[in-house]
Amino acid sequence: MIKDIIMEKVEDVAIAIIPEENILQEPEWGVYLVNMKDDALEGVLVSSNGYGNLAGRNVKTSTLRHFWEKIPGKEFVKIELIEEKLFGINNEFWVSFWNKGVLYDKRFVFVTESVVENNFTKVPVIEKRGVMIK
Repeated sequence: MIKDIIMEKVEDVAIAIIPEENILQEPEWGVYLVNMKDDALEGVLVSSNGYGNLAGRNVKTSTLRHFWEKIPGKEFVKIELIEEKLFGINNEFWVSFWNKGVLYDKRFVFVTESVVENNFTKVPVIEKRGVMIK
C-alpha cells in the first residue's frame, strides 16, 4: 500500500527565519512558510519542534501544529515566533500540502547555530533578509 503512494519532490516552497521588531521595537524572530509557486498550496499542515543539547542537557520542545486551507501562489504566511535561545538546538518544520491533486511532504531542519547573519539571504516573496531553507 505505501508503495502505491507517489511522493513528488517539493520545489518552490521554503521555510525562512527572519529577524523583526515587535510593536515595542524589541527584536524577535519570525518563522515563515514561503510559497514561490504560481499556484496555491492547499490543505497545508506544518508541524514544528526543537531538539538537541542546550547548556549540557538534552532538550525537546513541545510540538506545535498549524493549518491553512490555502496559501495563494507567490504568498507567505507567518508560522510562529521562535526564541533566539532555541537557535542552539535543531529546529524542525515538517510541511505537508496538496498541489494540483498531489500530496507533498518535506522536512526542513535548521541545524544548531545555523541561524546566523553569515547565512542570511534575501528571502523571495517576503523581500527581507533571513535564513532560508528550500
